[in-house]
Amino acid sequence: MNPRVRSAVLWGAVGFLAFLVLTQGYALLVEPLVSITQAVLVAVAVGAGAGVGAYVLEVRVVRWAARRADE
Repeated sequence: MNPRVRSAVLWGAVGFLAFLVLTQGYALLVEPLVSITQAVLVAVAVGAGAGVGAYVLEVRVVRWAARRADE
């Protein structure tokens, strides 16, 4: 697997799991905002957004960091 794709998939997994953890934490402390099915569906959207965002922005961030290092 291409390292860039693997990185994007892993960032998507981080986004997916982070949303579920935050949803469960809120449910434990206050009250459930959504059902578990709704939370999973939103988490899939968050994970997909994080993965696509990581894939699209990775090259730009690398270029930006390289320019900063050269200055």
